[in-house]
Amino acid sequence: MSMLQQQVAIVTGATSGIGRVIALALAKEGARIFVVSNEPQKIPETLAEIRQLSPESEAREVDVTSAAAVEEAIKAVQERYGRIDILVNNAGITQDNLLLRMGEEHWDRVMEVNLKSVYRLTRLVLRPMMKARYGRIVNISSVVALTGNPGQANYSASKAALLGFTKSVALEVASRQITANCVAPGFIETAMTAKLSPEVKQAMLSRIPLGTMGKPEDVAAAVLFLVSEAGRYVTGETLHVNGGMYMS
Repeated sequence: MSMLQQQVAIVTGATSGIGRVIALALAKEGARIFVVSNEPQKIPETLAEIRQLSPESEAREVDVTSAAAVEEAIKAVQERYGRIDILVNNAGITQDNLLLRMGEEHWDRVMEVNLKSVYRLTRLVLRPMMKARYGRIVNISSVVALTGNPGQANYSASKAALLGFTKSVALEVASRQITANCVAPGFIETAMTAKLSPEVKQAMLSRIPLGTMGKPEDVAAAVLFLVSEAGRYVTGETLHVNGGMYMS
């Protein structure tokens, strides 16, 4: 039997990049996936691929910066499945600029998507998880939460905030057998990094002791560990997936 058989997993930002690979990895292990995405053009293809592994999966276009939209999505999950076992908060954006040139709208937008959406979604799934006395919450942070990065004060701050948020949630709900953890990826091969020049890529690789960029599958494997029975005794932690670029 697959390790997540019949469990229900919400994955945000699940129609591209790391989020899509995470959703597929959980579906492969038997989870029913509820895809949350703001990329409507990608939803049909993604859902079709996920349903090949998990036929009962669903998808919805959701603006995670809208409290009403998030509430409606969580209600839809509960009505469809009657349970919520796993939440993976993966949705995130960048609005890069040096701080002196960073407008408040760029700061606020990143915080709304990367941080406040995590608050909204986590708060709403906790009630059914606490009632069931079971749950797994994984927040996708970043290596820059620990190292910082020029031009990414907003992004770094949003991802660093997730670390403290996750520890607090872990302490609040541990007695109900709910775990909350972070995964902090380093430089991962995605469509975004594929556009970088060879010089920039080489500079990035020089900072990674293992000498290669990671793959989305590496991040998905870390998430899978944390939501599976193998990770049942891990909570409030940050699992670094960065090839040695940062060591805590």
